[in-house]
Amino acid sequence: MSELLTRDEYQSIANKLNLPNNAFINGRFTAAGSGKRFETVNPATGKVLAEIALCDGADVDAAVAKAREAFERGTWSRMHPTERKKRLIQLVKLMRRDRFDLAVLESIESGKPIRDIMTVDLPETFHCLEWHAEATDKLYDQVSPSGDDALGLVVREPLGVVACVLPWNFPLMMVAWKIGPALSAGNSVVVKPAEQTNMSTLRLAELALEAGIPAGVLSVVTGPGEITGKALGLHPDINGVSFTGSTEIGRKFLEYSAQSNLKRIVLECGGKNPSVVLEDAEHLDEVARHVVYSALWNAGQNCSSNSRLIVHRKIKDKLLERVVARVRDWRTGYPLDPANAIGTIVSREQYDRILKYIEIGKKEGARAVVGGGPIEDGAGIYIAPTIFDGVTPAMTIAREEIFGPVLSVMTVDSTAQAVEVANDTSYGLQASLFTANVKTAHRVARALQAGTVTVNCYGEGDITTPFGGYKTSGFGGRDNSLKAHDQYTETKTIWIDLGDRRIDESVD
Repeated sequence: MSELLTRDEYQSIANKLNLPNNAFINGRFTAAGSGKRFETVNPATGKVLAEIALCDGADVDAAVAKAREAFERGTWSRMHPTERKKRLIQLVKLMRRDRFDLAVLESIESGKPIRDIMTVDLPETFHCLEWHAEATDKLYDQVSPSGDDALGLVVREPLGVVACVLPWNFPLMMVAWKIGPALSAGNSVVVKPAEQTNMSTLRLAELALEAGIPAGVLSVVTGPGEITGKALGLHPDINGVSFTGSTEIGRKFLEYSAQSNLKRIVLECGGKNPSVVLEDAEHLDEVARHVVYSALWNAGQNCSSNSRLIVHRKIKDKLLERVVARVRDWRTGYPLDPANAIGTIVSREQYDRILKYIEIGKKEGARAVVGGGPIEDGAGIYIAPTIFDGVTPAMTIAREEIFGPVLSVMTVDSTAQAVEVANDTSYGLQASLFTANVKTAHRVARALQAGTVTVNCYGEGDITTPFGGYKTSGFGGRDNSLKAHDQYTETKTIWIDLGDRRIDESVD
C-alpha cells in the first residue's frame, strides 16, 4: 500500500478526476436546496477546484430524516453484526481499488504531500476501518453477578443518528476514526467535512453505497461550520455528535447540546504538546528525528504536534544542533511531488495566522534559528519550517496553538521544572518523554497531564489504544480502541426476575 507514483503520474490523475461537488444524502449526490455553493481552492495553485453545495438547515433536516428512517427501518441497525462487518470490509476493498484517486483528491484540496497520504494516511485509514469492522461481531455484552434469583443483562444498543464533524488536516483518517466504530455499532451517520476538504469524504460515501451500506445510513452534508455544523449541533433528532477540531468550536457544540436535546458530545480538540528531553536522554540523533517529525508532520497542522521542545540545559545545545540539521532535510514544495515532505498550508487564512504567530514570536524576543517566514513559490502558500530558540513559558508562541511548522525550544534545569513547564498549559492531548532511566520514565509519564504519553518516541499509540485529551483538549470519550465503540452506544440494563429457584428436596 506504500507504492508511490511519479509527480507527472499524480498530476495526470488530478487532471482527469471527476470532482464531487454535491452533498451525498440518502444514497445520491444532491445539490443544496437553496442552490447556494462555496468555492474549494487548491492551495498549491490558488485556483478554484470546484464549487461545493452549501447545505443549510433544510438540507441537514433532509439528511437526518433519511438517517432516522434508515435506522428505524433496521436495514443497518438490525442487520446481523457479521453482515455489517462484511460490508464495512468491502468498503475498504473499494477504497483500496480507488486509492490513487482518493489520495490525489485529498492532496489537491488540502495541500498535504502525496507521499504522506499514500504511505501514512491511507494505510492507517484502511486499517482503522478494517479493525472496527472486525470488532463488530466480536464485542460481547455482559451478565451481572446477581445471584440465582435474577438475571441482569448489560447490553449495548446503537445511539441512533450520529453526526461526525471533521477537521481539515486528516480528512480520510479522521472520517475513518469516527465512522468505523459508529457504523460498526449500527448507527446511521451524517458526516460534515471541514469546509476546506470535502471531496475525499464525498467519494468515500459513494463507495460505501457501492459496498452495500444502505442508502441513508451514511450521508455527507457540506458547508461552513457556522451554518451546516451549527444545524447539526442543534438538531433535535441527532443523538450524538463526535467533533474533532479547535477547542473554541468544541465549546460551541456543548452549547448546542444544552440548547437542544442534550445530545451526547464527544470532543477531540486542540493541543500545545511538549517533547520533554531530560538530562540523561540517550541517542540524541534519534531524539532529534522524533522531535522534528512531531513538529513538522503535515506542516505542523496536527493537534498532537509536539510544538514545544522542553530540554535540559546540559544537553540543549547538542540536541538543538541535531534538530536544525534534521529540519533541513525536510523538503517543502508542490504536494503532488512525492519527493516533498511538506506541502502547502491548507488555506490563506491559516497561512496568515501562522505568519502572524511567527512575527509575534520575534517581537516577544524569541530567536528564529531556522526559517521564520514564507517560501515564495508561485501561487502556493508555503511556510518555511521554523525553530525558535530562547522561548520562555510566558511567550505567546509557547502558550497558544499555532497549528503550523513552528517549534519553540524551552530550556530547563531539572526534571521537576520540565514537568512544571510541560503541564503549564490549558491543553493536555499528547506528550513525548525522552529519558534513559526506566524509573524516571514511569514517574514522569504519570506526572505529565496528557491523554497520551509516549516514551523515547513520538506517536499517538495505535488503533488498539484510546486517543483523546485532558483539560481543554478533550471531552466525553476517546477515538480508537474498543473504547471508541462505547461513545456510539447506549448501555441498557435488562433485569429478569427468575423467582424462587429452590429445588424440591423430596424428589429422589
